[in-house]
Amino acid sequence: MANTYTQIHIHAVFSVQNRSCIIQRSWGKDLYKYITGIIKNNNHKLIVINGMPDHIHLLFGLRPAQSVSDLLQDIKGGSSKWINERKLVKGRFSWQEGYGAFSYAKSGLPHVINYINNQENHHRKMTFVEEYIALLQQFGIDYNDNYIFKPVDTNYFVPDGT
Repeated sequence: MANTYTQIHIHAVFSVQNRSCIIQRSWGKDLYKYITGIIKNNNHKLIVINGMPDHIHLLFGLRPAQSVSDLLQDIKGGSSKWINERKLVKGRFSWQEGYGAFSYAKSGLPHVINYINNQENHHRKMTFVEEYIALLQQFGIDYNDNYIFKPVDTNYFVPDGT
């Protein structure tokens, strides 16, 4: 696209189906690398990725040739297939329907990068649902409580010892 200049930074958040805590440290970093590849193959720029056993945060520079929803569909579909092909979880892995996507100016990126990099410390003080609702409120997004992610069922968590 000649003569088209953009600076679009998106912070995306999405959760494992039923908020199950099944992304394990033993393969989570490889999952992040795979998702990074999807973003790069779609000509976007990953800035940072991190998460917890039940959800992932991404910050990326978005090219206007693809919509956020199409990119997130590629990421969620491709990474689900990657996890299932490797049989990294018992049963079938899937991401919960939907996602949060929030735009930031370049001046706000250091704060968002720090926030994403410090997920473990952050979640000692706040649950994922509390975090997600706080983001929706911070951005003035109307939401329906019936469509907010379900609380974690701790029966799904299988520690991997790392």
